[in-house]
Amino acid sequence: MKTMIATVGGVGFLRPAPGTWGSAVGVGLALGLHWLGGFPLLVIATVAAFFVGWWATAGYTAKTGDHDPGEVVIDEVAGQFIALWVVSFGAWHAGLPALALYPGWIAGFVLFRIFDITKPSIIGKADRRGDALGVMLDDIWAGVFAAICTGVLAWISHGVLGL
Repeated sequence: MKTMIATVGGVGFLRPAPGTWGSAVGVGLALGLHWLGGFPLLVIATVAAFFVGWWATAGYTAKTGDHDPGEVVIDEVAGQFIALWVVSFGAWHAGLPALALYPGWIAGFVLFRIFDITKPSIIGKADRRGDALGVMLDDIWAGVFAAICTGVLAWISHGVLGL
């Protein structure tokens, strides 16, 4: 059970770039959750993914002896959910179909991957913890940074440029 959760049903075993595969699945899941219950359901799912992911990651890493194996991608899913909060909230609040804001979904994905790969600032610090919580937290912070940047890009696009 812990392996299935930590690897998101085996997605983490896809190569190359398992983190990107996990993030892509996270976007698909976020869209599905948004369609089912809007922004509130995505927030609930994010909290659940974090805590269940932390539990599963702790169990999986204890079994493998590797503190951050590449196949663990539940952290990418949780972080990707956060990166997409601003887009989901915007569509939900405005009563728009989720894909009406498709540039935001793409930006959230790309920005999350950039922050997750480069690990600037507190993201890298969380990653260096060397434990299951650190595995989860670096992606949570990457999601927060990506969400902020996605929101700024939306503000520039809609507020400043009037697109």
